[in-house]
Amino acid sequence: MTGKERAAYRAKANSLEPEFQIGKGGLTDGVIEQTLDTFRTKELIKIKVLLDSAPETPREFADKLAEAVGSEVIQVIGGVIVLFKENPDLDEDGNKIKKKSAAKPKKSKPLSNVKAKRAAAEKREAERKNAKRDFYAKVRRRDKSGGGAYKK
Repeated sequence: MTGKERAAYRAKANSLEPEFQIGKGGLTDGVIEQTLDTFRTKELIKIKVLLDSAPETPREFADKLAEAVGSEVIQVIGGVIVLFKENPDLDEDGNKIKKKSAAKPKKSKPLSNVKAKRAAAEKREAERKNAKRDFYAKVRRRDKSGGGAYKK
């Protein structure tokens, strides 16, 4: 991972809330499972280490956890660890990509339905043209004296 990519992930991580905490129990199987479970829906996660009760330093936790789940350590600041693991099932915004199912044959519409819709559209267009023509015919028939009366 390049420095620019790491900086971009650090910037994204600023707005994240910690997913869970590591406390006096340290790095247990439950913590590893929870991390793996979180990586199924996200690529970038933030984890809080409780400095008062944790048996190791946050940096040691970050290295061990990253190795256990196959992720990369983006940063460790104070008691906060930021990890990244690429997930091919997510897009750039972190939304789940919907996989397309096997191609299903498209159902063709009944021909009569298509013809009926086309006929209705042609009828509406004809009515619109007739209304427009009638409007301009009235305008042309107006009295030129400015009184607004129509010629008969």
